[in-house]
Amino acid sequence: MSTPERDIGAVLDESGPDYDGFSFETPGGGHQSDVYLVTLDHGGEQYEVVVKFKPPGDVPFDVEPKLHEYVANRTDVPVPRILVFERDPAVDVPPYFVTERVHGENLAEKFAGLSTDHRQRILRQAGEILGDMHSEIGFEAFGRLDLHDDRLIVRDWMGSWREYFEQLTRTHLSRLDETRFADVADRATSRIEPALDVVPEDGVPRLVHDDFRPANLLFDPGAEAPITAVLDWQDVLAALPEYNLAQTEFLFIDSSFRDPETCETLRSAFHEGYRSQRSMAFEDGYEERRPLYQLSTLLWRMAGFEAAFADESGLAQARAEAQYRQQFERLVEAVPS
Repeated sequence: MSTPERDIGAVLDESGPDYDGFSFETPGGGHQSDVYLVTLDHGGEQYEVVVKFKPPGDVPFDVEPKLHEYVANRTDVPVPRILVFERDPAVDVPPYFVTERVHGENLAEKFAGLSTDHRQRILRQAGEILGDMHSEIGFEAFGRLDLHDDRLIVRDWMGSWREYFEQLTRTHLSRLDETRFADVADRATSRIEPALDVVPEDGVPRLVHDDFRPANLLFDPGAEAPITAVLDWQDVLAALPEYNLAQTEFLFIDSSFRDPETCETLRSAFHEGYRSQRSMAFEDGYEERRPLYQLSTLLWRMAGFEAAFADESGLAQARAEAQYRQQFERLVEAVPS
């Protein structure tokens, strides 16, 4: 019978590290249950790794370890080093990879309680990370990344950013049907469809981490560069950079803070960091399109609400639902008509 302890032991035996014993835990911050922080004992000393198994279902698991290497070789983005990747394990476990353990706290668990100075430093570095990524890695078409013959490709690609963004957003909307947010789908559709004309058709597709949020960042508050690792590279697109920027502003700023001065301070730090790596005219129609991109991001979060909050209490779920609905009201009214 498969258990985490048995599967991790099988991985360690197959991948070859010497050890006398091991312990493990799951990370916090909303990470998947198939990720384990493993501490190995050997000769009276300890060392640490992270083991990630392929989750059930048709998931393009091979992309993530490839992207760790791809991004590390082309940018200064902090990503954990891949130690082992087994697409077809000899032992009876799902495909897996093992990375080095990068130390740091999960940003999602600490962000709200940080000082303004710490938040500014984090947002500035987040901007630098995205600017670096968008400057160095581009593709020929828009779509989700996949792997073919050990090469990154764009799956089901489209030449028009507007068409791809529309498809992406319609997918989020369709997934609302069986959720507690099914009632917002028609209203969202009625506001989104006429607003699509403001979305550019053209642009250079760039690498977009489609789940770039505090829960997927590790940070060290005492470090000069506080973000120590960017995690979870399984949801990755070739997309227009401004979409990634609007997403990040929503997930770090606009969904967390209501004070206009606080939002503007953090937004300025984020934009400053981005511009230090890549030129961007934020005033060139971006602010008009930002609510549309952010509404699409919120619909994606609504569609995944049940999974994200499955382990939370009923009260916590009710509070989160109310927050999502408030965010929806604000964004749906801000979408250009």
